[in-house]
Amino acid sequence: MGLIYAPQGLEEGIAALAGEAVFGAILKRAGEPRFRRRRNGFPTLLHIILEQQVSIDAAAAMHRRLGSLCRPLEPEPFLALDDATLRACGFSRQKMDYARRLARAVADGEFDFARLAAADDEAATAALVGLKGIGRWSADVYMLFALGRADIWPAGDLGLQLGIAECLGLPERPAEAAVREMGAQWQPWRSVAACLFWQSYLVARGRTAPTLPPDLYAIED
Repeated sequence: MGLIYAPQGLEEGIAALAGEAVFGAILKRAGEPRFRRRRNGFPTLLHIILEQQVSIDAAAAMHRRLGSLCRPLEPEPFLALDDATLRACGFSRQKMDYARRLARAVADGEFDFARLAAADDEAATAALVGLKGIGRWSADVYMLFALGRADIWPAGDLGLQLGIAECLGLPERPAEAAVREMGAQWQPWRSVAACLFWQSYLVARGRTAPTLPPDLYAIED
């Protein structure tokens, strides 16, 4: 079994972007990004809901507590958990609502992860943001890390905005609209460009890619 990194075509994308000065400098200074792919499924999307407005480490801790109480971590067992149990895992009332809506949609067959994987980028994004509690940032993160799509640009991500500002020498963190417009120049490898900027952001702070619960990672057979 081997590790799988996000997105698909990472090495090809790095080769395509490495000739640009900004990315060449990142590769020299920070090395190649190695963000692990996540499994396509309910636990991963649930984790992304938990990541909203908290650190990824805090979300991982909540997910671990939940995983110890909900076995297997699938929609039907999750829906059997009461409010007190979810609060003990760190769920806010709003995240309880979002998570239960997701679980019901999956359990009822309204939302299907196999169909999601087979859809093109536009249709998959539309399906994700059609779920209550899944906005554009959450959809972009899922598309990039769980589906491995090569041309996703999470312009609303704070770390990406800060990484871009630092690497391009901007006087302040660019707004989401400006970042979204900026990303067009790196098509069709915007996911790889994002990973490079994230890599620079992390290394500049002496950090590495966050570690998630092992069951969330995709692996090669």
